[in-house]
Amino acid sequence: MDCRVDVEAAVPVYDVETVDEAVRIAISKTGEMLNPDLNYVEIDTGTRTSPSGEELEPAFVAADEALVALELEMTVFNVDREEHASRIARKEIGQRLRNIPLKVLNVEEFDRDAAEEELPEAATPNADADGDGDGE
Repeated sequence: MDCRVDVEAAVPVYDVETVDEAVRIAISKTGEMLNPDLNYVEIDTGTRTSPSGEELEPAFVAADEALVALELEMTVFNVDREEHASRIARKEIGQRLRNIPLKVLNVEEFDRDAAEEELPEAATPNADADGDGDGE
């Protein structure tokens, strides 16, 4: 079984003035910590909501410091069950993001063969560029 695992990270950022600046720095900082070992992990801004359900900015800035919510998506192959995929993702990401709180948001099973069929012909690894089938 193959799974996509979404993990939320709370990334601290220092010496920032705006939410946009904090988000840019947090994404850059996280990318540096994950690369080159986990360059396949997708990094995106997270979502935050107030207790009343109101949408909030992805970062909280106070006294030139920020806490930024990021979502990291990782694909885990050949696992026994969703819990196994969750543990693998937390371990792999957590080893590189030391002292950053992580929480698994979602684990979704997917069919690798179906995902490959959805790719356009030009995106498949063995696709012929000119389409005449001779491989040249």
